[in-house]
Amino acid sequence: MRYEKAENLIRLAMIMQGSGEGISLQDICEEFDVARRTAERMRDAVLHLFPQAYEVGSDDRIKRWKMPSRAVSSLIGTSEKELAALHTATKFMRDAGVDDTADLLRGLATKLKATTGRRPSSVEVDLEALVEAEGLAMRPGPRRQVDKLVLEPLREAIFDRMKVRLHYRAAGTGVLSRQIVCPYGFLYGNRNYLVAYSMNPEVRDYRLFVLGKIERVEALEEPFERQEDFSLESYAQQSFGVFQEDPVDVVWQFSADVADDAREYIFHPSQSFEDQKDGSLIVRFRAGGLTEMAWHLFTWGDEVEILEPKSLQDELDWWLGENEDDAEET
Repeated sequence: MRYEKAENLIRLAMIMQGSGEGISLQDICEEFDVARRTAERMRDAVLHLFPQAYEVGSDDRIKRWKMPSRAVSSLIGTSEKELAALHTATKFMRDAGVDDTADLLRGLATKLKATTGRRPSSVEVDLEALVEAEGLAMRPGPRRQVDKLVLEPLREAIFDRMKVRLHYRAAGTGVLSRQIVCPYGFLYGNRNYLVAYSMNPEVRDYRLFVLGKIERVEALEEPFERQEDFSLESYAQQSFGVFQEDPVDVVWQFSADVADDAREYIFHPSQSFEDQKDGSLIVRFRAGGLTEMAWHLFTWGDEVEILEPKSLQDELDWWLGENEDDAEET
C-alpha cells in the first residue's frame, strides 16, 4: 500500500497519454474511485511531474488534460506475467479461429517484449512457463474459421462508427440477403458473432450475425450515431448463451453429490447460490436462452432439478425425448 499513490499517479499519466480526447476530473474520480478534491490533487501532481501535459479544449466546456505521445513511455515496464496473459489471449483467439485478431495481439506482444530490457531467450523461457501454467485449452470440436476479409472492414466500421452492408447467408434457408447494419462489436465463443443494429424497417433492433455466414462486407460512407446506453456486455448477459430471448427468472437445484462441482461454475454473471440443509445447492439468475440452458443441463443428468421456469423443463424434456429416440434407433 505504501507505493499505491505513486503507482496511481503513473497510471493516471499513462491514461492521459493514451486518451484521445483527454481526461477530465470526473474521469479521474470514476477511474480511481476518489472524491473530486482528491482527483484535483492527483491531476496537479501529474501536471507538476510532467510539465509537458496540456489542457485540451472541448465543445462541452469540460476541462480535460492530455499527455503528449511517449511522454511517460520510459516509465512503463512490461512484466513477463503481463506478456504471458497477452500470449494466452493470442492463443485463445487463434484457437477460436479469429486469426486476424490473433495476429494483432501477437504483433503487440512482439513490440512489448522489446521494452523488457532483458535478453529475448530469457523472456521466451519465462513466457513459455507462464503460458503453460495458465493451461488454456479450447473445448475440442469444429469451429468455423473467420475470414480476414470480413473481420477487417467490420473492425474499422466499429471503430469509425460507419454503416456497412452485409452479404449474409441465412443458416436455416441458405438464402443470401443484403442488409445494412450499424456494427457494435463481436461475441466470441464456439461460434463467433457480430452484434449490430439492423436498419431493416421491419426489424429496427439489435441482432446477432454469425461471422462465418457473412460472405462479404461493403463499407458505406454513412456514419451512425452509436446509442451510448447500449452495452455489449449487458446485451450478452441477457442470455445464457448467445440466443437473445426475453430474460426470465431461473432457479436450479443441484443434488448434494454434485453441489461442490456446481459451485465452481459461473452459469451467469447475475447468479446467486443458496446452500440447503440436505447438502444440495440452489442457483438463481435471470436470463434468456432456454435452448442453450437445456443443452447444458442435459450434461448434468438427474443431478439437477429445474424449479423455475416450467418452460425450461419442457425444453429439456423435449431434448431428452429426442435423444432417447436416437438411442432406440441405433
